[in-house]
Amino acid sequence: MQSNTKVIRNKLGLLNLAQELKNVSQACKMLGYSRDTFYRYRDLVDEGGEIALHDKSRRKPNLKNRIDDATEISVVQMAFDFPAYGQLRASNELRKNGIFISSAGVRGIWQRHGLEVFQKRLKALEAKSAEAGIVFTEAQIVALERKKFDDEACGEIETAHPGYLVSQDTFYVGTLKGVGRIYQQTVVDTYSKVAVAKLYNTKTPITAADVLNDRVLPLFDSYNVPVLRMLTDRGTEYCGNKETHDYELFLAINDIDHTKTKARHPQTNGICERFHKTILNEFYQIAFRKKIYNSMEELQIDLDNWLEEYNLNRTHQGKMCCGRTPMQTFLDGIPKWKEKDIGLNFN
Repeated sequence: MQSNTKVIRNKLGLLNLAQELKNVSQACKMLGYSRDTFYRYRDLVDEGGEIALHDKSRRKPNLKNRIDDATEISVVQMAFDFPAYGQLRASNELRKNGIFISSAGVRGIWQRHGLEVFQKRLKALEAKSAEAGIVFTEAQIVALERKKFDDEACGEIETAHPGYLVSQDTFYVGTLKGVGRIYQQTVVDTYSKVAVAKLYNTKTPITAADVLNDRVLPLFDSYNVPVLRMLTDRGTEYCGNKETHDYELFLAINDIDHTKTKARHPQTNGICERFHKTILNEFYQIAFRKKIYNSMEELQIDLDNWLEEYNLNRTHQGKMCCGRTPMQTFLDGIPKWKEKDIGLNFN
């Protein structure tokens, strides 16, 4: 825009100088223009005003390479429906719906619509929600923006089959007006990435054991797969005297080994940490922009619905999943446990 403004100023300068001197030839000679150029500029101003003096690009778009309108609409809608998805995941999810477009094609469309960055997609979602009449409190927005998670790469974890090693961690969701602090107990199977989460208003050994008793063990028992070992950090809700600590007692009663992460190294429990970033980006940041929650139970219902979609339908790029859903990876891994179980019984 600045270069165009400068060009227009020079062209108008030629026209104004000729008007002042009342001599076209002299004005053209002084500024280094030909008379043909002067008359061309004058005709443009007479026909379209000063805006007609803009330099026009001769480049034409190659329409043969442009994606069709229906696909472009689907790609843009994907940015609003799932703003946390990157271009590769969006490409994979669209392929499931019969829309074949590369990750580079997804990015190109998002760039044309100003949606290529996660933060831009969030802002677009907020604008769209505002048009629909949804009002958010300032505290909710500030609480969401304050949460920043370290996307630190984690080391390789030895895991042979579902239930071989299950990771658990506590996630601070935030403070809801009229409800108080909300904590999430997160449990992720390190082999299949199947995730379970439950909300509490405190973080204690009782709540850490409750999520295992209420949701995790029944899930694994329904497929006749045992949980062999738990991986947690060294928080007080997970560690303590084995004779009096509720969580340690629960693991001992159910014959589950307990492995603790290295002190001051949260990346040791990187699978849970990475899942926390995923659930923050793909659920909480979106849910709090669409709806105001008045109770923890109301938030738990939406969380359960999102977890069902995550485990059953969302493709995962993890080492064991390789594009499959977590539950499909879990089911495909059950024969590995049975082979190991038969070998142990035989020995």
